[in-house]
Amino acid sequence: MKKIILASVALAALSATTAAAQVAEPRAVAERVAAAVEENYFDEQRAHTIAAEVRTAAAAGRYDITNEADLAAALTATLHPHDGHFRVEYRPPQPNAPARPNGGFGNDARAAYGIPGVTMYPGGIGVVDFRLLADFDPDHFQAKYALDAAFTMVHGSQALILDLRDCAGGSPTMVGYILGHFFPEGANVYNTFHSRRGDQDESPPEQPASGRRLDTPLFVLTSGRTGSACESVAYTLQSAGRATIVGEPSAGGANPGGLIPVDDNLAVFVSMGTPVNPITHSNWEGAGVQPNVVTPVADALTRARALALEAALRAPADESAGREAQWALDSLNAESAAYPRNLRDYAGDYGARSVAIENNRLVLHRDRRPALILLPLERDLFAVSGAAPLQRVHFERNARGRVIAMTLSLVDGQEFHDLRAN
Repeated sequence: MKKIILASVALAALSATTAAAQVAEPRAVAERVAAAVEENYFDEQRAHTIAAEVRTAAAAGRYDITNEADLAAALTATLHPHDGHFRVEYRPPQPNAPARPNGGFGNDARAAYGIPGVTMYPGGIGVVDFRLLADFDPDHFQAKYALDAAFTMVHGSQALILDLRDCAGGSPTMVGYILGHFFPEGANVYNTFHSRRGDQDESPPEQPASGRRLDTPLFVLTSGRTGSACESVAYTLQSAGRATIVGEPSAGGANPGGLIPVDDNLAVFVSMGTPVNPITHSNWEGAGVQPNVVTPVADALTRARALALEAALRAPADESAGREAQWALDSLNAESAAYPRNLRDYAGDYGARSVAIENNRLVLHRDRRPALILLPLERDLFAVSGAAPLQRVHFERNARGRVIAMTLSLVDGQEFHDLRAN
């Protein structure tokens, strides 16, 4: 499986520039592309058909292009409709550039091994942000340790969100290791990859270091940028009924492969295998992973957080966890609630705190601390937005309806009562 990389990072846009190197024999390059496809593409019959199309186009002069970037684009235009991974890459020479890794990718400490962010949102909703699924092996475990650290940080979550919206692809080894956290040992849910050189599967390479999360509600965010190996994570979880997919359909590149050099600065990516899921008996090539909850990409995390909080409320860890989830959900829902018109009723000084009207919203101030926006829950009751959603503010009125006091309540039961000074 090490030789079959489920995806390459998203291909930089190919553009012709006057600085691009020149190709002396473009038809020879096209022939090497055709041969690479014919010898390596997973479907032997289709491989001959695709290679023949490239050769026919070359004979007709379609690739009589000396600019390498333009030649790569022309060859890609022929190949890509046949398979989402097909492309010819142009990589201009870069003096003193380090050698590219052979096999694995994403193993860069500066990129946090493909996991740039881990967040625990109020109510115990853990979010792990993936940009690549980095490879690891017995001699290079750094990427595995990074994943273990990420999952350890959200170990106490009541629900978990895997953010794959910008995850371009990666290693099947990491796919299996991630998935192993959410299924019992020996579960028959993993994709098998069929190739002309034999079959390999995506089962976990070892036991999850931070333990299994078999009952934790799980949500996965996808977009049209979610590619290949990252799609495999989403597709496997969805097929087994283990996760809810939120967002937009993924890219639709299922078939893994690798880059084959065809010139000094050109290489063709050829799909060398195709996955078959044991539950669907199919894969996501072309169509992509279809979300269970269709939501614009920009809104997917907020929508998933609301769904995760609702799931947490159905089976909270204890009474306090349930209260936290409810307050966090109320605050999240209040972000889009209609604001009351009588804002002047509340503005004023309350002991060490003050309430002001800013941009047609109530804002709570205290000394030099960052201001907190108040979000309406019901008459005279507000949630607190932003960094403190597990707080609420209740305003008290006298017999004549004038606001005379406010009480700041914390989710753990603490209360701070202040009389209005003006």
